Amino acid sequence: MTRSPRVLGLMSGTSADGIDAALLELPGWPELRGTHTPPDSTTLSAISGHVGVPGAPRGRVVAHTFTPYPPDLRDAVLAAMRGEVGAAGLTQLHWALGEALAQAAAPHATHADLIASHGQTVQHHPTPDPARGWERPATLQLGEAAVIAARTGRPVVADFRPADMAAGGVGAPLVPFADWALLAQPGVNRTLLNLGGIANVTALNGLNPQGVQAFDTGPANCLLDEIAAMTGQTHDAGGALAAAGQVHEPTLNRWLSHPELAQRPPRATGREVWTLARLDAPAHLNPADLAATATALSARSVAQALRFLNSPPHEVVVAGGGARNPALMRALAAALAALPTPAPLRTFADLGWTDAGFTDATREAAAFAFLGYAHAQGWPNTLPHTTGARHAVTAGRWTPAPPSPTDPAPRTGDRP
Repeated sequence: MTRSPRVLGLMSGTSADGIDAALLELPGWPELRGTHTPPDSTTLSAISGHVGVPGAPRGRVVAHTFTPYPPDLRDAVLAAMRGEVGAAGLTQLHWALGEALAQAAAPHATHADLIASHGQTVQHHPTPDPARGWERPATLQLGEAAVIAARTGRPVVADFRPADMAAGGVGAPLVPFADWALLAQPGVNRTLLNLGGIANVTALNGLNPQGVQAFDTGPANCLLDEIAAMTGQTHDAGGALAAAGQVHEPTLNRWLSHPELAQRPPRATGREVWTLARLDAPAHLNPADLAATATALSARSVAQALRFLNSPPHEVVVAGGGARNPALMRALAAALAALPTPAPLRTFADLGWTDAGFTDATREAAAFAFLGYAHAQGWPNTLPHTTGARHAVTAGRWTPAPPSPTDPAPRTGDRP
């Protein structure tokens, strides 16, 4: 009996702090051969039966590591996000990130059939905005896949967002297909919230993929990271900076009136939109008060965005780096409790998902691992009604593993 498929997901998000590597094992799922029918609700029920634990994820994260960016690499990524890097610098950064991703993959690559790399988003322009020089929709993720394949000896799927945008979508969020396949449960109306640099939600309502809603809600940690940098920190560790400050209500109300927060889904945003300069942050506010105000913005904008869901969620399950910020979690719990239909805040541990290796740190890397797996099967791996695309696409680009010096034939797991 062959073992279950294993795919290594590599994820660096808009916080740009480093790379999560999650090795996803898929018991009950078809082997990597690219000849199988895409999953439906019947498939998911059958795989849940194979897993044998009611409500458990339909996959297991069997290994996880986090590799922080060196300070000079993070500085270069943030400069690219601010649009301060020219063509030569972007070229160098693209290859430097390829090496960083390969190094992050190294501890796990021999155990994987395939690597799926999200790469590092440095610019995401979901809709034209001539005032900012955005003449057309476009996106750019850096981290050369050929470098990852050459260093690890494994095939790589990368560059997931362009295919959706070419089909008329906003290119985000992409994790809903994986959230549905791995985490949806019959009869459960649950919203998954990721608090990275940007916050996004996936609303799962039973096993029907057409019932999934997903979109970016606005900033999560990106403003907090920028404010923390004013005090010599990379982030607001433990929410201490925000806890020491006071919310400046006039500024909060002005920020909450940002037009992106009123836009109906599908919608996507990026770190290049949510900066202190673009929000015209008051110069007289000290870092602690700015952090308190930015924390309130993140929490309130998430709660406001839930009005766009077709039905109020029974619960909101939080993941991402913001889940480890007590000040943000307290503000979010209060904002959700104040909704007309209050939504309790849950963690992956509350649901028992950590027993399968799904944590606030592994969820997105595991999701992109599944998107890479679906690409290898030849399945459409997007939900077009969540991105606004004209049709579903098989997102990602395939880079084959280099031939072995002793065996030039394609490796098992290479595209058939």
